[in-house]
Amino acid sequence: MSVVRALPYDQLQLSRISVTAEQIDPLHHSGPTSPYFFAPPLAGVPSTVPDGCVVEQAAWLLRHGSRYPEPGSFTGWENLFARFQNATYTARGPLSFIPFWTLPIDDEPHQPLFLSSTGAGEAFALGVKVRKRYGFTKGGENITVRTAGQQRVVDTATYFTRGYLSAGNYLTTPSLNRGTLIILPDSTTNTTFADSLTPSSSCPAYGVFSGNGSSTSDSFRSTFRQGIADRLNGFLDGLVLDTTDIGVMQDLCGFGFEVSGDHRFCDVFTENEWLDYEYAHDLNYYYGSGPGNPLSATVGFPWLKAVTDLFEVGPGNTVKNGTLVPPPLIMGFTHDNNIPPLISALGLWNSSQTSPLPITHRPPLPAREFRSSHLVSFPGNVAIERMSCVIGGPTSEQAMDKGVFHQANVLGGTVVNVNTTGTRKEEEVFIRVLANEAVIPIPSCRSGPGSSCSLDEFVGYVNGERKDVAGGFVERCGLEGVVDVEVGDELLNRAVTYPSHGTAHFLHMIAQKY
Repeated sequence: MSVVRALPYDQLQLSRISVTAEQIDPLHHSGPTSPYFFAPPLAGVPSTVPDGCVVEQAAWLLRHGSRYPEPGSFTGWENLFARFQNATYTARGPLSFIPFWTLPIDDEPHQPLFLSSTGAGEAFALGVKVRKRYGFTKGGENITVRTAGQQRVVDTATYFTRGYLSAGNYLTTPSLNRGTLIILPDSTTNTTFADSLTPSSSCPAYGVFSGNGSSTSDSFRSTFRQGIADRLNGFLDGLVLDTTDIGVMQDLCGFGFEVSGDHRFCDVFTENEWLDYEYAHDLNYYYGSGPGNPLSATVGFPWLKAVTDLFEVGPGNTVKNGTLVPPPLIMGFTHDNNIPPLISALGLWNSSQTSPLPITHRPPLPAREFRSSHLVSFPGNVAIERMSCVIGGPTSEQAMDKGVFHQANVLGGTVVNVNTTGTRKEEEVFIRVLANEAVIPIPSCRSGPGSSCSLDEFVGYVNGERKDVAGGFVERCGLEGVVDVEVGDELLNRAVTYPSHGTAHFLHMIAQKY
């Protein structure tokens, strides 16, 4: 095996390094500790916008950017550092650096749990990229984004907004080129319910199953960590690594690179050891918050339903019997465990050929779809795009081959000598889903350009099959009779007022903010 060392974020995006069996980047197989990268097109569908199509509306749900470790994880780092420093030993080969290794935390009161400089850079760069990607916002126009309430998520949304609005100088015009952050409190059982970017926290029934993620992943880790420890102990005299040390050391590949640029722990492990490490994370998210949790679709559906309703109306149009004009760009920032429920609500990565994920062994990569590194990296995301497409028109290849005729003082042109007689050109609307910018076709609806789904079929799919799978948030979460401490009524009564069990209320909230 050879290991590719990760490039800086901006170079990584330009290079689009591919991961192969012969050449693997550990940072593309580190699950939730991976820095951001483009997921490979596993479905064989390019992420570029299809010929004849223009994205006219987009909704993104994102994890926060790279952060320092949580306090509990940092304690594990400190324990590992103490073991390295409090023993007398000789280290050889890939471990020869550990006598010199120091903790990449130098301000403990202010760093653990919070956004790192890498995370700030990721969010800023994403803001720049999203604005260029869609061209929704003209110079001087403002933007509104939504974020969950914890500081690392708020900071990610802030840096994204700064990147998005980083063009031009508007210091003397304070009403122009400004961003508004709507900070939504994290869910609790009797306050926000489904009207939140963290709805899993207000669904007690979801929590009954979420622990299956850690138990299944721990079970799988027990099958490979001791073998890694035995191999690495061959490079040590006077110090013996145990399975706990191995877990911390593998975590320090991603975290060390993100916090300080240190890649040395990435070079310690073999290809199979990285793939096992990644698969343990896959199990954690699949059974904890993804399709393996029977309440996952329930907590992911409210956001999906809200976005679907906005997409059905379309940007620039006014909702029926209301005043809301859906915005072209909808951005929501949240935590890692709130991303897989959206995949479940959409019915993706859970085919009978690849699911459920086995617990006792790791299936080969082509035989499975659910990959945590492609979904909950920093800042992992799912995007839903509404595309307007001209069906039956000239292709870009024809334009390049035949040329485009331009009439003076008339914007645009026509492809030369392309016979469209008898060809019916129609403008239709399609929906596509992407995870970390890789297209994920909806299995039962992929006949549109670039394996997309027609808007009408998508709306029917969400309001029919997916709604039935998700069920009612109140009933499935066991919230009947729970009192809403903010409005003083039972949640069931509010659910009657808002039939989609939280979704309409979320839409109402959007209407109040735009």
